[in-house]
Amino acid sequence: MSKPVNSYIKYSGIAFQMILIIGVLTFAGYELDKRGGHTTLWVTAILSLAGVFISLYLVVKSLKD
Repeated sequence: MSKPVNSYIKYSGIAFQMILIIGVLTFAGYELDKRGGHTTLWVTAILSLAGVFISLYLVVKSLKD
């Protein structure tokens, strides 16, 4: 009975980790764009995509374990 609960906790943790990584990098990109006075939010786009790739890498790495 403990095995499904542990899996649920593990995968919920992975989801929150993904949200946190993408959110922090997107916010950092937005702040950098705002401070730089950019009209097109290129830094936000680049950092949010980097966050997606980093979080996907960590998901794949954790699923292999």
